[in-house]
Amino acid sequence: MQQKSPAYDFSHSPVVDQVGIDERVSRLNSRSIKKSSKVAGLKLALNMIDLTTLEGKDTEGKVKQMCYKAMHLHDHLPGLPGVAAVCVYPTMVRTARKALGDSAIKVASVATAFPSGQSTAEIKIADTKFAVSEGADEVDMVISRGAFLTGNYNYVFDEIAAIKEACGNARLKVILETGELSTLDNVRRASEIAMRAGADFIKTSTGKVQPAATPQVTLVMLEAIRDYYFETGIMIGMKPAGGISTAKGALQNLVMVKETLGNAWLNNHWFRFGASSLANDILMQLAKETTGAYQGGDYFSKD
Repeated sequence: MQQKSPAYDFSHSPVVDQVGIDERVSRLNSRSIKKSSKVAGLKLALNMIDLTTLEGKDTEGKVKQMCYKAMHLHDHLPGLPGVAAVCVYPTMVRTARKALGDSAIKVASVATAFPSGQSTAEIKIADTKFAVSEGADEVDMVISRGAFLTGNYNYVFDEIAAIKEACGNARLKVILETGELSTLDNVRRASEIAMRAGADFIKTSTGKVQPAATPQVTLVMLEAIRDYYFETGIMIGMKPAGGISTAKGALQNLVMVKETLGNAWLNNHWFRFGASSLANDILMQLAKETTGAYQGGDYFSKD
């Protein structure tokens, strides 16, 4: 892997104020939302979801079913938006691309030896190029946490930069796997590395490790994006993934985005949720707002 050493000392990334983060999360999560704003927020959150299946037992049939759900979330509820994307393994990209047809829903693919990231640079680059050649609009890569935790920040930077180059026109989401980074200072530093190396999005987690997208981690990453934007004028997207399964949690995340980054990030080009189970809870809440009664879980497909 060719070295592309950055003109930036990542060992001096800003220190995170843990107490301040906890207090701000507490304040943001206490916001009350009126019914009209709640419905609009739920529809917005629905439009930001990446429906995902990343299991060893994935089949073409399962991927096709998920793509059908992405296009038909709840046909009995009028005015629903579609989800942002479906996210699959590289070998399922072609199936998803065909199933989605000419819909506006994107195809995202994990790559780079997801979820561990334990492979060679050559294999990771080949994995990425294969996903893009199969029709992926977006690539979700994982960083090398072992290299990061041993302080080899330039290696992590160079790897992300190489994958970004391999993506061509596809957008790159860089997964930090925050549950393995141990501290909020490390989350902030990894965010800095990913953005400066060319990430279009920074993403909390693979969904395979807990804790994942905690409010504290998400806020630290949003503040890193804000500071990077103030410095460079470059917008970076954000994707919390893993652990967000309720409509209430989604709305709390949207409040954090609005009050940290502003309205420009409140769309699925710049913000995503990586949580398939979230879609059903939002649909249940929207059905309740429309009909006045909850529908049981049996009315919704299990992903």
